[in-house]
Amino acid sequence: MNMKFVAVFFIWEGQDMENAKIYGYMRVSTREQNEDRQRIALIKMGVPAKNIYADKLSGKDFNRPQYQKLLKKLDSGAVLFVKSIDRLGRNYADLNEQWRIITKEKGADIVVIDMPLLDTRREKNLLGTFISDIVLALLSYVAENERINIRQRQAEGIAAAKARGVKFGRPEIPCPDNFREIHSQWRKKKLTLTQAAEACGMPVGTFYAKARKLEEDA
Repeated sequence: MNMKFVAVFFIWEGQDMENAKIYGYMRVSTREQNEDRQRIALIKMGVPAKNIYADKLSGKDFNRPQYQKLLKKLDSGAVLFVKSIDRLGRNYADLNEQWRIITKEKGADIVVIDMPLLDTRREKNLLGTFISDIVLALLSYVAENERINIRQRQAEGIAAAKARGVKFGRPEIPCPDNFREIHSQWRKKKLTLTQAAEACGMPVGTFYAKARKLEEDA
């Protein structure tokens, strides 16, 4: 092979890789802080570290700052990599709509690493698009169902815990020994609400709420 041709070939290929618009997106919930697995997978696919966008938010919708910033970068010729479809989103309708925006309106490609069939760079004919749409619909449906099931299990767990007497939230502030006396002076307008709350060492809202409860229980 002509060495001059080989040299030109490698220069062209290197420039192509350097100028390629390759992006990656990661998402972890606030409960799952470790994003290393996604980052490693994206870098292995050739995504430059500077082109990886990450959100630490729920996947219930797409109102995420880094995702919205990434969306503005995508255009014709760009390729977006995600580790799995649920990292992109978990809401069935919104996920399908975002997929349409990226691939149809912006003309970019999407590659789901864990699901090779979801690679819009391949089979751009009618059959390929049809298969991709079916797989996307199925996976996004499964992703949303999983989100719903998680919320249901959480709600059931909280309900069961409450039935056992477990209390959630901040511990209730106990009433001080002088509460009834201060409450009486406040009702007789000898003290303002602010003065009464300060005398009991509690916020105004807390004093008022406890005063109402005291009166209702009387």
